[in-house]
Amino acid sequence: MIGQDVIQLVLYFGLLIIATPILGTYMARLFTGKSTPLTRILTPVENGIYRLGGINPTEEQDWRKYAVAMMVFNIIGFLVVFTLQMLQGGLPLNPANVPSTTPHLAFNTATSFMTNTNWQSYGGETTMSYLTQMLGLAVQNFLSAATGIAVMVALARGLANKSSKILGNFWSDIVKSTLYVLLPLSIIVAVILISQGVVQNLTPYVEVQTLSGEAQYLPQGPAASQIAIKQLGTNGGGFFNVNSAHPYENPTPLSNFLQMFAILLIPASLTYTYGVMVGDKRHGWVIFFAMFTLLIAGLSVMLISEYSTNPIYGIGGLMEGKETRFGVTNSVLWGVTTTAASNGSVNSMHSSFSPIAGGIAMLNIMLGEVIFGGVGAGMYGMFVFIVLTVFIAGLMVGRTPEYLGKKIESREIKLVTIAVLLPNATILLFTALALLIPEGLASRTNVGAHGLSEILYAFTSGAGNNGSAFAGLNANTPFYNVFIGLAMWIGRFGVILPVLAVAGSMAGKKVSPISQGTFRTDRPLFVVLLIAVILIIGGLTFFPALSLGPIVEHLLMGAGVAF
Repeated sequence: MIGQDVIQLVLYFGLLIIATPILGTYMARLFTGKSTPLTRILTPVENGIYRLGGINPTEEQDWRKYAVAMMVFNIIGFLVVFTLQMLQGGLPLNPANVPSTTPHLAFNTATSFMTNTNWQSYGGETTMSYLTQMLGLAVQNFLSAATGIAVMVALARGLANKSSKILGNFWSDIVKSTLYVLLPLSIIVAVILISQGVVQNLTPYVEVQTLSGEAQYLPQGPAASQIAIKQLGTNGGGFFNVNSAHPYENPTPLSNFLQMFAILLIPASLTYTYGVMVGDKRHGWVIFFAMFTLLIAGLSVMLISEYSTNPIYGIGGLMEGKETRFGVTNSVLWGVTTTAASNGSVNSMHSSFSPIAGGIAMLNIMLGEVIFGGVGAGMYGMFVFIVLTVFIAGLMVGRTPEYLGKKIESREIKLVTIAVLLPNATILLFTALALLIPEGLASRTNVGAHGLSEILYAFTSGAGNNGSAFAGLNANTPFYNVFIGLAMWIGRFGVILPVLAVAGSMAGKKVSPISQGTFRTDRPLFVVLLIAVILIIGGLTFFPALSLGPIVEHLLMGAGVAF
């Protein structure tokens, strides 16, 4: 590393800490019904949307009604994107004349963008028309992110309410999230990206002649508008095949820095929003620094591993597979950010990371995407571990566990256990299935430990709703499209539905006053315990699988063996 790398890291994380209470306060005011700087401008638009959709924004919903509305909304989004792909060959705004997709790819892609995963088994410029990109994928980038914010807001209301089982109105939360948060930020980021050279047009692909005299087609399209929300909404799906390594998506150092910053901006700020809404700002900061500590630890291990001397080549800081324009540090920072935030966009190939660095990227997802995590999803995912931490601490001192003054009972523990087990079991079982059948093994590029990592990472990314790929695995096959698609459904709604059920259960409970025996969740000790619980659960669940993949590969690399 050089001095400029250190300065950039300090600037990056410093700006993140500064922005967290600013944007967090804005969102807290928005979702508690207070005025914001955009209220006067956007209220007429908001009311018009309600009238157009026949929505009564003042109608309160309990957790069941909220969950039903959320599921119906997302299933409709899935069907729209699926239909667009199946018909795009005969629809307008298709200057490259790309054909309709296969049903299994349409299922995978529609699921991917609906669940905020944005796993892509295809090359964007050769598979999706402009219409599908704009009307299907870009729209779902907004709505899937808004769904995550809405669920987090409903959870915060459930914890803040006293003897009331009401969580708010899903339709109102979706509209506010999109109109007041995601859309304004996306416009700002898109304009900056356009100024840096990110393409934004509807022109046909341009044919040019290379220096060797060969004809080459340069893809065009409305990329900047999709890149902005893909980062801000922790979606991650690239407009072009190589994602943010493509110069039309990420042309300059400023665009690179801005996109990395956008990935964590909203997830980090939502920790502060959560603290304000539950009436405990200190607790919000405790959650922030628990996430921040895990992020810095992962980044440090990855940087050390990448800059250490590779035993096979005898040098450190290898550039193979990295973003050559921005260097190793920027490649690693993007890698840890995108896997910590369930974003999934890449500016380098994770398969080219050293075994330990690639393993940390995979572990970030395996821990439940709670190191800031997806927009909204990271916060309600962390809530699951908070409940487990409070429960374990209560057992240690022989007291009934309480969280924010409300007792945690067997129903809540059963529900959060389901939320932890479902994605984890999906990752391990689907990976095992892929390793046992020819259809799963045939898609590998590498054998041995690295080949295992390719398959394990794919299902981890799907069930974790991350969307990044280890590279090397041909996932555009019926088997992988269907099973990774199923993993995305389970990973998304297998967590959301239990969390909403817990929110509904907690909403109806009375608040007990703080006493000498209350386990405080706004102290540094809670940060330590929370991190320990996250690492223990992730370690116990996935250490055997990681031992057979990245850890074995690292040991073999030391012996001069590569895959």
